[in-house]
Amino acid sequence: MAGDSGFASEYFEKILNIVDVGVHLIDRQGMTVFYNDKMAEMDGFRREQVIGQNIFQLYPSLTHETSTLATVLQTGKELPEHIQTYYNSSGKRITTINRTYPLLDHGEVVGALEVAKDITNIVQLHDQILDLRHQLHEAQQKQNKNKGTARYEFSDLIGRSKPFADALSLAKKTSRTSSPVMISGPTGTGKELFAQSIHNAGVRRSRPFIAQNCAAVPADLLEGLMFGTARGAFTGAIDRPGLFEQANGGTLFLDELNSLDLYLQAKLLRVLQDGMVRRIGGTTEQQADVRVITAMNTDPKDALEKGILRHDLYFRLSVVNLYLPPLQQRSEDIPLLAEHFIEKFNPLFGVTINGISPAALERLLAYSWPGNVRELSHAIESAFNMLELGEERIEEHHLPAHIREFHVAYSPARVPAPRSQAVDPHSVGRLTDRVQEFERLSILEALHKNDYNITLTAQTLGIKRQSLQYKMKRYGIVRKP
Repeated sequence: MAGDSGFASEYFEKILNIVDVGVHLIDRQGMTVFYNDKMAEMDGFRREQVIGQNIFQLYPSLTHETSTLATVLQTGKELPEHIQTYYNSSGKRITTINRTYPLLDHGEVVGALEVAKDITNIVQLHDQILDLRHQLHEAQQKQNKNKGTARYEFSDLIGRSKPFADALSLAKKTSRTSSPVMISGPTGTGKELFAQSIHNAGVRRSRPFIAQNCAAVPADLLEGLMFGTARGAFTGAIDRPGLFEQANGGTLFLDELNSLDLYLQAKLLRVLQDGMVRRIGGTTEQQADVRVITAMNTDPKDALEKGILRHDLYFRLSVVNLYLPPLQQRSEDIPLLAEHFIEKFNPLFGVTINGISPAALERLLAYSWPGNVRELSHAIESAFNMLELGEERIEEHHLPAHIREFHVAYSPARVPAPRSQAVDPHSVGRLTDRVQEFERLSILEALHKNDYNITLTAQTLGIKRQSLQYKMKRYGIVRKP
């Protein structure tokens, strides 16, 4: 079986040349022992050019301080995840995430192994996003200084249930101040929509609204993205403002805060406490007048208990705690939301769907909605794709299969009767008729309270003015003489 080791070695080398990450192995003198095809592709070398060559001959732009392989040789300590930027043999700027490990023989460092993932395209994309954000903000400033810079406003938020109304009321109160707000709630409940609405209703409406998902970017890359970089901070670094500088005077929305690295949490806390930000590699600080709104899709208490969220940062950011309930806890809003999405998709699909059948609505009300409002939007869009030419309403068979086949008994009690008129439980009638009557009475009640002022009534109902006018026409409601 002596040939087994040679057989295994041959196939291990083939495997390492197939994988989509670069693999570079050096000895204690820094000479290349193994170098796979992916690494050669990134660096612009042929493998035979590299074997037996010193890393500083291969990468003259690196130093003992900036080379992850050299650092591990010197320290004997693993570098689990590190961003490295260098120029390859063709002069192209390459950015990788490296995991570098020391090779030990009886406790002595005899070499180092590096596994590198090419993220050059991701970095370039983020640079373009930063540039486009800056250009977009400047264009918005020139067009209309009084118009909100975020997309959504409170009038875009749909719902009348008590859990939703309570959250909306608190959000409107917070828009009057610049205190930090922490929004928590399951995925798909509309956390960013609330953040944008708070921004657009406040005094910062004409200043930038910048949103960043903390889970979407590696920690080392996110640091430069958030705080900016100074030329020379690392190989290839340029002077670039970070999110705090770009959001100066406005609002910075950090989604999935619990995914933020603990080191960056500490740095973020410092910026919030001092109101000053320093770019990576920079020597000067700049004022950061930024309102920070954060969001989490888990309970903050759980994140604190698990140690993935710093207590001091939590107390700094949770001056106002805003919880968004899952759709299952506000099921009475489902008919209203379904109609809203139908109105939204009608012009997009070039059709005129005027409602949803009782059986289809019953399925929507019975479903558990783990994806919340976002999933409901996708379900209605999916139904639009299933419609035949000439059909004018969504039927049960148009809905996604997993919603049709969901086996939970629906109780009519989940749709509350209007406060102004009790409903006889022995005279149920058609479900759609009951829902429409509830809506008609609610509109009449709101119009009466607001002396038939269309704008105020639309705000009370949480719908757009145009939607209210459409519904009034649909139910034959005329303005007060």
